Amino acid sequence: MPGRRFVAEHAAIVTARAKPALVASAWKGQNGAMPTVTQIVRRVIAPLSRTRAFRAIGPKALPPFERLLTRVTGGKVQVSGLLVPSLILSTAGARTGEQRESPLMYTPDGHGRALVAGTSFAREKHPAWTYNLMKNADAIITVKGRRLSVRATLIDDEGEREAAWQRIERQWPGYRGYERDSGRRVRIFRLQPVKELRPGE
Repeated sequence: MPGRRFVAEHAAIVTARAKPALVASAWKGQNGAMPTVTQIVRRVIAPLSRTRAFRAIGPKALPPFERLLTRVTGGKVQVSGLLVPSLILSTAGARTGEQRESPLMYTPDGHGRALVAGTSFAREKHPAWTYNLMKNADAIITVKGRRLSVRATLIDDEGEREAAWQRIERQWPGYRGYERDSGRRVRIFRLQPVKELRPGE
């Protein structure tokens, strides 16, 4: 998910020490200006995604369908990926240590890393995957069928959080509304790529 910025969107991930080629090809086609049609569709769909009806149905209906589609397509197709850059985050359960998969929207931070926010459809509790990352920052992401190991960092500084929210909302207008409606401080993580994984790793 090499040497290009991660611009136009929930992680081409490279550090100054990592080889840029690790991530570039997986995110190919997501740089540059977004197509006008995509922008229009996002502006139309974004308000609907914040309605009570969507919040009631989305958390129950979307994850199982996303997981099924991921298994069938090998992670190459995601429902959410039709509108926004999306990835599958694989974390070790904070309590059990078992692998858990979560379909997430990601936003490129402009420096080869991905931003993911634990909005959880504005629910009162933080999503489980955020606890998992706080317990163990090492995780794996799948983007368009390609797998990368990543290291997650919780963004706690207010200035950095504000910059992250601004970048996220340029991608999905009004997304921060989930934080306001949830009544909690949404956890935002920066995913830093470590290496691309070969089949079987």
